[in-house]
Amino acid sequence: MAKPNLIIIYCDDLGYGDLGCFGSDMIRTPHLDALAADGVQFTNWYSNSPVCSPSRAALLTGKFPARAGVTEILGGSRRTLGLKPDAKTLAERVKEAGYRTALYGKWHLGSTEECRPNARGFDEYFGFLSGCVDYYSHIFYWGVPHVNPLHDLWHNDEEVWSNGEYLTNLITQKSVDYIEAHKEEPFFLYAAYNAPHYPMHAPQKYMNRYKHLPWDRQVMAAMISAVDDGVGEIVAALKRNGLYENSIIFFSSDNGPSSESRNWLDGTQDVYYGGSAGKFRGHKASLFEGGIRMPAIMAYPGTIAGGQVCGEIGMMADVVPTMLELAGLHTVELSDIDGLSMASVVTAGIRSPHKQIFWESGGQLAVREGKWKLVLNGKLDFDRGQPDVVHLSDLEMDPGERINVASQYPDIARQLEQSVREWSANLLVEASF
Repeated sequence: MAKPNLIIIYCDDLGYGDLGCFGSDMIRTPHLDALAADGVQFTNWYSNSPVCSPSRAALLTGKFPARAGVTEILGGSRRTLGLKPDAKTLAERVKEAGYRTALYGKWHLGSTEECRPNARGFDEYFGFLSGCVDYYSHIFYWGVPHVNPLHDLWHNDEEVWSNGEYLTNLITQKSVDYIEAHKEEPFFLYAAYNAPHYPMHAPQKYMNRYKHLPWDRQVMAAMISAVDDGVGEIVAALKRNGLYENSIIFFSSDNGPSSESRNWLDGTQDVYYGGSAGKFRGHKASLFEGGIRMPAIMAYPGTIAGGQVCGEIGMMADVVPTMLELAGLHTVELSDIDGLSMASVVTAGIRSPHKQIFWESGGQLAVREGKWKLVLNGKLDFDRGQPDVVHLSDLEMDPGERINVASQYPDIARQLEQSVREWSANLLVEASF
């Protein structure tokens, strides 16, 4: 049997409650709903960071973000220069097994020559290097003092212009064209949509679908619908070329919905509520569930039974070992990563291999073990704090983390705090090298 194709479709600032199959009663996502029906819908899948760049580092390397060289803040120092040379990406690993590789969309893992996608395993690259751009001019122009507007659209290492073309549609078309061009050889395609990250731009035809919604929800829904249509086109291209049954597809988002006031464009609002974290507390930049629990889907129609809803715990760093095991690439050395394969979870129904999952970001620490979740110095987003320095939740009884039970279960809180602080201390030592 031919080697399976590997496809990752990643969104930007998409909330847990922003897809139909994850409970949205406002946004219609028929293509993603169909993909979930063909595979596994994960209800306890986590980003390894509540912000963009570190999440992507974990997704592509299988390492905790700080160990990959990319983190928001660790031990008081900022490290956002790009992936470490020894943090091998999935693209680099599968190229060794004869795969062609392509990335279309957002990179955000370093802009220096040695950090760019072509230097990190991708044969083909079209997209932008920074954290966000205008959807039509592809210019980065806001939010950073003393930084001049910068055009940021690249084909491999050459700057290119596609003025007036909606970037979500460009990413979709490039992905479809790649499938058509490489249908005779195994490939890894990473379609990294920047939607629904600000600025809030959407074509009129998508805005028209949601005329009944207030503007903040309308434009968010429109941007997500454009992505959903893109997923539909990618799946259709796979089916048209007889590749769907032999393709491993993973869909998710880097972190929870943004509440940043810049989403409003006019700056008159303090908090933006266009995206939804569903029943969870917190937004982007928070280690409460709303910032890190992601809508996630995996489909491999020839191998993974469809119609599964899986409540086992997984994380972005698991994507690398899971895809490699499902693809039969057992010879790839993985002793240097933190992720664990979820292949047997989705094919044989076994329990998650994770006993604990840890996070650090912006002075916050968090750990989940079974039903227990501890957050230290937790925030609700970039700017809003909350009163409890130590917050323990029973996620089975209180998935929204509304009730702090640290005083009721002091031994559990103490044990989990010791675990996450030891993990953080070890991480700081490893990341300093």
